[in-house]
This record gives sequence, structure tokens and C-alpha cells, in this order.
Amino acid sequence: MEIVVAIFSFIFMIIGKLAFIWGPLLAMYFGFEMWHHFVTERFVLGMTWTIFEIEVPRDVERSPMAMELIFTNSMYHASAKGLWEIWIQGAPHFWFSLEIAGIDGQVHFYIRSPSRIRDLVETQVYAQYPQAKVREVDDYTLAVPYDAPNADWYVWGAEWKLLNHDAFPIRTYKDYGLDEPSDKEMLKIDPLTPTIEYLGALPRGQQVWIQHVVRPSKKEYHGHGHGKPAHHGWVDEVYEEMERQMAPFRQYRLQEGGPNAGTYASEVRPPRTIEERLEKMREKISKLGFDVGIRVVCVAEAKYHTVEDFNGLRRSARLLYRQFNAPDSNSLIRVNATQFDSPFADPTGLALWNMKNKMLNWYRLRIFYHPPLWYSFNYPAVIQSFTGAKPVNISVLNVEELATIFHFPGQVSQAPSFQRIESKVAKPPANLPI
Repeated sequence: MEIVVAIFSFIFMIIGKLAFIWGPLLAMYFGFEMWHHFVTERFVLGMTWTIFEIEVPRDVERSPMAMELIFTNSMYHASAKGLWEIWIQGAPHFWFSLEIAGIDGQVHFYIRSPSRIRDLVETQVYAQYPQAKVREVDDYTLAVPYDAPNADWYVWGAEWKLLNHDAFPIRTYKDYGLDEPSDKEMLKIDPLTPTIEYLGALPRGQQVWIQHVVRPSKKEYHGHGHGKPAHHGWVDEVYEEMERQMAPFRQYRLQEGGPNAGTYASEVRPPRTIEERLEKMREKISKLGFDVGIRVVCVAEAKYHTVEDFNGLRRSARLLYRQFNAPDSNSLIRVNATQFDSPFADPTGLALWNMKNKMLNWYRLRIFYHPPLWYSFNYPAVIQSFTGAKPVNISVLNVEELATIFHFPGQVSQAPSFQRIESKVAKPPANLPI
């Protein structure tokens, strides 16, 4: 025991003696991080935003692949940034919010975009849906006060993330056959139809907001050696995951003849189920990837509904993404829900109010990628419970998966509360930029 104490004492002595080296370096590291956060937040606070509402024409017959082109051509701003942009201007990569809102039984589609490229987003929507109507509107979330939940408003919210590794895809519109041409539009199955029907059935005083905050994938993963970089992007991470999937089925065979006689050659013979999984992973990285943060908020006015009514609303909202789940591949699961499993977990109710208020206002601010400094750290669970400082969850979906969870439904969706426009009424504005 004395030897162990002596060893640790010697180690701490060496660390203390070298403090004049690692102390300034550590201070410089935190100083640079704080400066980068400051200039980025300053830039973000100076940005202006535009919210478009898209009124879908009645005769939409295009598959969600049209949405893939909109996302690719208007929202994939994956340019490299120099030192001036990063450390002086603090300019981040643009992000967008794709939203579906059910308000008093009316269904609305919204796209929130940085105002400086609003024309690009508008023209790309018209390029794929010439008969749609795109108009700038006020933020629908402003109807709910900032201090909710209160005596007049109930609030509940949650985020969604991928259950398994980002390399595994969810169930997409192609799995439902929406990419196949058909003369019988009404016989198609659109996975977004259950969501539209649910939002359209909400009574007066109830609202459900769904947002997908997206940007070109900048998510970093830690390397696992083998000559790989310490940090890499999602495509390289998928390749690493494919190697991990094949590793148990790698065999080594001794070569008996030829120039390589006496050496071992490796071959991989995975079962059919693994081969199919690998093929899905290859298909996922064949298309552009987006970082996606998913958040759902339910609100209700107390003058129209009781607590029991609102509890029924939030329980139903927990099932909004079940149709995209593929048990043999990946699923979207609920995390960071604004609730406790028992009343003893929060006897004062203050922690729950903080969680709900943060969820509501972060939805309103569309925060996922550049949170305030206080929320930028992964605090212990005890602190998270009382401050609401839980880290956000970001998943990587390719453009096909993204177009599956957000697209304009065709005639297969006939919800009476889903307002459409006659095709001959709306035409693209003549003054759109070329």
C-alpha cells in the first residue's frame, strides 16, 4: 500500500512541476473554445429568418423524390470555411426547419429558411411543384406565450433519434412502393398519411407541432485506429460499421500453391441477412446525408380541455414515427420527453416546468446545432433534471430518408382538414430570380 501511495505522490509531483507547460495550454484551449462559441452565437443572433407556408395543389402525382431534389438543390450548403469565417465571423453552415403543424384541426406545411437565401428555397419548391402556392407567413408558435406552461396552456414535448447506429436506414417511401409509377394513385400507400389524418382530427384548442431541423451532415465520429483519422464524417463511419458487421464472418485460409503459398488469405462469407443489411447501408451512403434533429411539441388551451384530454393528446403524439421503423435495420425512438416516471422524482414541479418551457422555446427558436453556452455541456443527470440542460440528439439521415418523413402527400391523402388549392389557381410568380 505504501508503494502505491508513493507512486501516486510521485506522479502528482511531476504533474505539478509541469504545470507551467500544461496550464497555459489548457487555458488557451478553453479560451479558443469560448471565443468560437461567442462569435458563432453573435453571428446566429444576427441572422434573419423567413417562414414559408406551402399550400399543396390538389393533383400532386409526384413521388417524394421531388422533395429530394428540393433538399439537395436548396439546403445542402456544405462549403468549406476558412479561418476568418470560423474564428472571426463565426459563420456556421446554414440550417433549415421542415415543419408540419396541426392547429385546431387544420394541417399546415412550413419551411423555415435563412432570409438571405429565401429566393433559392422558393424557386426550388416551384421547380418541383409548379402549381403550389408558397407564401411568407408569421411564426405560428408565437400564439403560445413564452412563459408556458401556465394556468392557460398545457405543454408537452420530446425529441426523436435513431435507435441504432446512423449507418442503418429507416423504412423509406421506396419500401412503400411510392417510387413506382401507377395509374391508380388512390391505391398507393403513403407513410405520411397517418400523420396527416391525426393532425387533421385535432379538436379546437389542441395543437401538435413537428419540426425537422436539418443541415448538411457535419457530425463527427471518433476513429477506432487501423490507420483511420481520429475524427471523420458519416460516410467513413458507415464503412467502419460495415467492417464491424463483417468481422465475425471473416475467415483465413492457408494458400498451398502459387506465388503466395504459405500465406493466409482472408475472405468474408456473411449470411444472407447480413448481406441484405450491408446492401442497405451501401444504398444509404449513395445519397447525400443531412444532420437531422426531430422535435415534437403538443400544446392545448386549458379553457377548452382538461388535463385528461391533454394526456390523451401527448400519448397519441408518441406514436407519430412508428410507420418509419424497420425492426431489422433502424427505428426512430423518443428521447428527452418532458415528463417524469413518478411524481416523487420532482416533488416541487419546478424541474418539470423548466423542461417543458425549454422544449417549447427551443422549438420556437429552432435550436439544435448552436445551443446557448449553458446548454453546450453534458451535465450530470442530477443537474440536468433541475436545469433542463439535456444535450440535444442529432441523427444522420440521407436525403431519401428525409424526404420520407417530410414531403407533400399526393391524392392518396384525402383528409378534409388538409387544405389544398386548385391547380389552375396558383402559378409561380413572374418575378422569381433566375
